[in-house]
Amino acid sequence: MKNVAIIGGGAAGLMAAYAASQNGNNVTLFEKNEKCGKKIYITGKGRCNVTHNCSPEEFLTNVVNNSRFLTSAIYSFPPDKCVEFFENGGLSLKLERGARYFPVSDKASDVTKCLLKYCISSGVAFKYNEPVKKILVLNSTVSGIITDKGEYLFDCVIICTGGLSYPSTGSTGDGYKFAKEIGHKIVPLKQGLCGINLKGDYFKSLQGLSLKNVNLSVCHNGKKIRDFFGELLFTHFGISGPTVLSASSIINRFEPGTVKLTIDLKPALTSEQLNSRLLRDFEVGKNKSIFNCLRELLPLATINEILKRSCLDGEKKVNSVTRNERLRLLTTIKNFDMLVASLRDFSEAVITSGGVDVKEVNPKTMESKIVKGLYFAGEVLDVDAFTGGFNLQIAFSTGFAAGNAIKE
Repeated sequence: MKNVAIIGGGAAGLMAAYAASQNGNNVTLFEKNEKCGKKIYITGKGRCNVTHNCSPEEFLTNVVNNSRFLTSAIYSFPPDKCVEFFENGGLSLKLERGARYFPVSDKASDVTKCLLKYCISSGVAFKYNEPVKKILVLNSTVSGIITDKGEYLFDCVIICTGGLSYPSTGSTGDGYKFAKEIGHKIVPLKQGLCGINLKGDYFKSLQGLSLKNVNLSVCHNGKKIRDFFGELLFTHFGISGPTVLSASSIINRFEPGTVKLTIDLKPALTSEQLNSRLLRDFEVGKNKSIFNCLRELLPLATINEILKRSCLDGEKKVNSVTRNERLRLLTTIKNFDMLVASLRDFSEAVITSGGVDVKEVNPKTMESKIVKGLYFAGEVLDVDAFTGGFNLQIAFSTGFAAGNAIKE
C-alpha cells in the first residue's frame, strides 16, 4: 500500500483518487475550495456534457493537441467504459443530438455526487479548504507536499489542478507552477474553446444574429486549415457559438493577424446552384430592389453588410443587375470573410490549451519522466480537444490512467 496525494478535486482528481484507492492505496485528496467539482457544476451550462458517443479512433480525431499521447489512456478508459462507470454508479445518462451524453436529471451536480460516492465508498480521505503550496522532492523522487496547514509525507502525488479557464472555480494555474518548480517544461498557455474578437465594427450591426447550418472555414497565412459546420452567433465583440469555439482551439497558437475566418452562408448550395437560385429570384422579383429580393434567401440582418461587401446599392432594381454584379454577390454569400483580432479572455474560455509538456510524461501511466512518483492528469497537461464532451473524457481517462498506475 502506498500513500497517495491527489491535488485538485475536479473531474480528473476524483477519477484518479478512485482509481488509486481501488488498488489498495491510502489516498488523500486536497481541494483548495470548500467542495469538489466546482468546474463540473458549470460545464454544459450546468448540465454537464459527460462524454461523447464514439469509438476511441473517432475520439482521437477530435483532439486538437497531442492526440498520439492520449492514445493509450483513451483506449484503456474509452467513452463507452466511462458511460458504464457512471451508470453503474447510479447516474443515468441520456444521449442527445451531436452524440453527446448528459445526465438524465440535467444536473451537473449529479456527476460530482456520483464521483464522490465512488471515492467515499473506496475510502478516499478529503481535505477541503487546504491549498497545496509546494511538492517535496528528494533525490528526484516525490516525498510529500506542503499545504497552508502543514507538511505531509507521501509516496506519490497526482497533480489534477486544472488550467486557467474559469479562475473563479479555483483554476488559477497552481499545477503549472508546481511542475515548473520541479523542472518540467510548460508549453505556453492559450485560451481554448472561447469566443473570437474580430477586426472592424461591422459585426455590431449583426449582434444577436444566430446562424444555423453554416460552414466556417479557418485559414492561416492563406492556407485552409479546417472547416466546421453548425451554429454561429454574432456578438458585441465578434463571434461565438459551437463552430467558433472549436475554431478558437485551432487558431490559438497562431498570430491573430495571420488568421482569416470565412462563413459560407449557403453551404448546401454549390456556387452553380446558388447562381441558378439568384437568377430565378431575380426573374420573379425583377421589379424589386436587390435588398427586398434577398429577404427570402438571407437573414435580414446580413443583407446590408453583404450588399456593402459586394459594392451594390440595395435600392438598385434587380432587372438592372449585371452578370458581374450578381457574381460578386454570389461570391460574398459563399465567402463572408472575417479577420481575427484576438481571442476572448481566459475568464471566458472553456478550457486551457498548453500546459505540462507531454514529452516529459509517460503516456501509459501519466507519471513524470523527471520525478519518480509524480503524476499529472486532466487540463494541466498540454492536451485539449473540441467541444462535445471530449475534454471531460480526457480528464476521466488521464485521471484513471494515473490512479490505476499506482500499485505495489
